[in-house]
Amino acid sequence: MTVWDSLVGQRHVIDTLRSAAAGKGMTQSWLFVGPPGSGRSNAAIAFAAALQCPQGGCGTCHECHTVLASSHADVKLVRTEKLTLGVDDVRDLVRTSALSPVGDRWQILVVEDADRLTEQANNALLKAIEEPGARTVWMLCAPSVEDVLPTIRSRCRLVTLSTPTTADVAAFLVERHGVDPALASYAARASQGHIGRAKALARDEATRKRRSEIVSIAGGLDSLGACMRAAAHLTEVSKAEADAVTIELDAQEKADLDTAYGVVERGRRPREYAPALSALEKDQKRRATRRQRDVIDRGLMDLVSVYRDAIALASGAPEQLVNEEIRPAIADLARSSTPELNLRRIGWIFEAREQLMEFNVPPALALESMMVALKS
Repeated sequence: MTVWDSLVGQRHVIDTLRSAAAGKGMTQSWLFVGPPGSGRSNAAIAFAAALQCPQGGCGTCHECHTVLASSHADVKLVRTEKLTLGVDDVRDLVRTSALSPVGDRWQILVVEDADRLTEQANNALLKAIEEPGARTVWMLCAPSVEDVLPTIRSRCRLVTLSTPTTADVAAFLVERHGVDPALASYAARASQGHIGRAKALARDEATRKRRSEIVSIAGGLDSLGACMRAAAHLTEVSKAEADAVTIELDAQEKADLDTAYGVVERGRRPREYAPALSALEKDQKRRATRRQRDVIDRGLMDLVSVYRDAIALASGAPEQLVNEEIRPAIADLARSSTPELNLRRIGWIFEAREQLMEFNVPPALALESMMVALKS
């Protein structure tokens, strides 16, 4: 088992990175791009492990284990649960990049959400990438090159990941996680090549149930009331799923803050505690907002898959449907509409996604508008 085994269906990428780790085509700034779930951050971390490993990514040595476990002294991974990655976070990275590595290899900075950098953060990062330390390597991850400032991407070597095939994802689930082949096939199709989503669908019955409820929405939008109920349900379910993750984490962070400022031991709050608590609560609110919108976005892509299946069925495409298990319902949808209408419906869903993710429209409002449009 090597560090490359987690990269599903990315043979060309593995060959490129393995050669670079061996010294062929190595550079100090990299940009990993690919659709959600393709494994761009996994590729960056695997590459970081290979650069620190004496054997180029054996997967078994101390260097590989610590990099993969996010505990290596010379590899720093930055990801954000907020809507943006701010200048203060990047300045901390820039300061770290100026230091010499503890070991005898590289100081590696991995920015998982480079598409979420603010303008100020981009400007702070640009100077560091223009003039990297002699043993510093930057690795940025983003959905596409268009999501990264042109002046930054022009200074990076581009690594493009593709969406893994259904067969590759199913084989990965069976061979690496011992999933039943039938369940692995379903999870691979339903995830549409998203590795993390496929693992969640394969492991968790509740996740499969939530997805089943979402894909059934398309066939039930027969009245204005049904549209309002569907929007409210998706809003409530997404908030509940997000809260299940964030509430416990919020409580732990609050407890850690209290301990750090001696609130528990002293029984009183020092003057510096109030602004620290306010900053923490703001960060937690931003994290909860992003988490809920990420959950909604995932649900909207599941809904898109239903209309795509209806188009494929009406067009006589021979491939297996994404939602093969509800083929009769999709056949009814295809008969009661046209491919042109279903294509417009997909467009309306993407408009809702843009309203949510780019323009900060309240989820209930964006979803209600979308559901009414889908009813037509």
